[in-house]
Amino acid sequence: MITDILFNLIMFALNLLTWAVILAAIISTLISFNVLDTRNRFVWSIADFLARVTDPLLRPIRRRMPNFGNIDFSPLVLLVLLQMVARPLVIYLYAGIKTGMWPSLI
Repeated sequence: MITDILFNLIMFALNLLTWAVILAAIISTLISFNVLDTRNRFVWSIADFLARVTDPLLRPIRRRMPNFGNIDFSPLVLLVLLQMVARPLVIYLYAGIKTGMWPSLI
C-alpha cells in the first residue's frame, strides 16, 4: 500500500521533471530567437522557474560535455538519462520491494 503510493509519487515526479526539461528547452529556444520577450513579467517568471528547477540537473552535464558552439545538448542527455536509467531503476526497486524477489538486470 505505502510502496504503491511512494512508487506512484516518484514516477509522477519523474514525469514532471521530464516535462519541465522539455518546456525549459523550448522556452529557452524561443527566447533566444526573440519570439518570447523576457521583459514580459509572465514569460520571465515561467522561464525563471523552469531554469531554477532544471539548472541544478543540467549544470553537471554541461560541465562534462564538449562545447558545440551555441547548441546545448544537455537537456537531451538529461532526458535520455531519465528515460534509460532513472525510470528502469525505480521500476526495478519497486518490483524488488513489492515481490521480495530481485529480478535480474540482464
